[in-house]
Amino acid sequence: MKLNHVNLAVTDLEAAAHFLETYFGLRRQSSRDGIIVLLDDDQQVCTLMRVPQASYPGSFHIGFIQESEPQVNEIYQRLKEDGFEIKPPQRLYGWTDFFVHAPGGFTVQVAAT
Repeated sequence: MKLNHVNLAVTDLEAAAHFLETYFGLRRQSSRDGIIVLLDDDQQVCTLMRVPQASYPGSFHIGFIQESEPQVNEIYQRLKEDGFEIKPPQRLYGWTDFFVHAPGGFTVQVAAT
């Protein structure tokens, strides 16, 4: 069995899509009626759906695993330079990672083993 897609409810559709395209390389496949469909390098689907208010549990996040710690640090630096307020990557439990609150109301983890 294969996971088909992940749907994220977001308050700012364009800002959320731009964030995922800019920092994580997702590509816009289509958009219509308050929904944007994005694809990653493996053709996995991430849909963004505009809602008036996004509400996720405190531990909810999506993750982008990197091949190395330098890649984690590079993404962190780009986000920091672009004005995102984030704590530096830390090494915990065998992972180096950080979390960033994305435009639209969801959280992203960037990590490497």
